[in-house]
Amino acid sequence: MQIVGIEEIEFGVEDLSTCERFVADFGLSRVAVGHELAGTRGVETLNGSRLTLFPVDDPRLPQAIEAGSTLRRITWGVASVQALQALAHALADQPGFVADHDSISCRDPNGMTLRFRLSRLRCVELAPSPPINQWGDVRRIDQASPVYDRATPIGIGHAVLFVDDLALVERFYRDKLGFHVSDRYVGRGVFLRVAARGGHHDLFLLHRPGKPRGLNHVAFTVRDIQEVFGGGLAMSRAGWATFLGPGRHPISSAYFWYVRSPAGGAFEFYTNEDHLTEAWQPRELEHSVESFTEWAVEGGIDASTRRQLRMQDVPTA
Repeated sequence: MQIVGIEEIEFGVEDLSTCERFVADFGLSRVAVGHELAGTRGVETLNGSRLTLFPVDDPRLPQAIEAGSTLRRITWGVASVQALQALAHALADQPGFVADHDSISCRDPNGMTLRFRLSRLRCVELAPSPPINQWGDVRRIDQASPVYDRATPIGIGHAVLFVDDLALVERFYRDKLGFHVSDRYVGRGVFLRVAARGGHHDLFLLHRPGKPRGLNHVAFTVRDIQEVFGGGLAMSRAGWATFLGPGRHPISSAYFWYVRSPAGGAFEFYTNEDHLTEAWQPRELEHSVESFTEWAVEGGIDASTRRQLRMQDVPTA
């Protein structure tokens, strides 16, 4: 279907000013919004992916899949007019289907509202990070690795949603949208990417018995592991609570840092995910601490001492 990736996420939030401060501290840049979005707050990443904050009861928002502050709509960029037309044909029978002059919308089987429109992303040209020196492969010479005061996210990498019916929702994304399975936690979750060639996942569907549908987290790509650390420490310094991190996922090879978000769920800095092709064979894994995290710091790192926070000292907001 030539879907490019997530290009906008829209939240309905109970405390607009606190969420505005959170996304600014997270490293997202404020952008002006048009008159049709009066009363909202917009921010973006380096490649133009956007995040828009609405008051939780704003009538312009689609229905929520859970109560309180949460993600209300995901917009996926599409590569061509032909691909958008093909999606319109494939999704015409879905709940909430609407087609207008430049986009189409519907709800997935979990109730999340999706929008599809021609990709608006900007090309981002950044100097490559200095190489990592490893045994037998020394390439960084007379040069120190960078230290970041904060993160500046490049793009929106993926979303993770709790789902009621994992098989049903997976079929929608695979059959209707052409997503590819990267890996699977047997009976618990599936990692999906929009194309055969690309990053490990653009969407992770997670089922936990007794856990209702809702948002787990949204993830933002950064340059390198040093920027993961810089972004996480900056959030700690600003008083935001770490959910988990820094750490590393063995299932995608990504380094991460999750911060609790007043907009709902968590926001993640991440880098170094696996890049997959048609040759990749999805793995069937049991969900466990070992398969989810090779290592992780619970509660984060204090920006003053640069040591792990004691759990009794971790802030709750």
